[in-house]
Amino acid sequence: MSKLTILANVFAKNDMIELVKTELIKLIAATRAEPDCINYNLHQDNDNQTHFMLYENWQNREALLAHMNTPHFKQYLVATEDAVESFTLNEMTSIN
Repeated sequence: MSKLTILANVFAKNDMIELVKTELIKLIAATRAEPDCINYNLHQDNDNQTHFMLYENWQNREALLAHMNTPHFKQYLVATEDAVESFTLNEMTSIN
């Protein structure tokens, strides 16, 4: 299978924006250090500060699954359990 692209959209609760942002930022260095992470980029919507988007590329789906089992990702889930309004994850494959 070819490289896997992830678009993850995280919507923080209105009163939890800074907490979610802080916890997402904590993920960056550890995730980028994972062996099969190609890139991991965090964005915040200019018009809707509750909306964070992660653009990620992984060598394959197995690498993504391994990432989801890392201590730093599990810690993020615990820290933001009651702070996230909604979350979507799209697994995509480049066609060009």
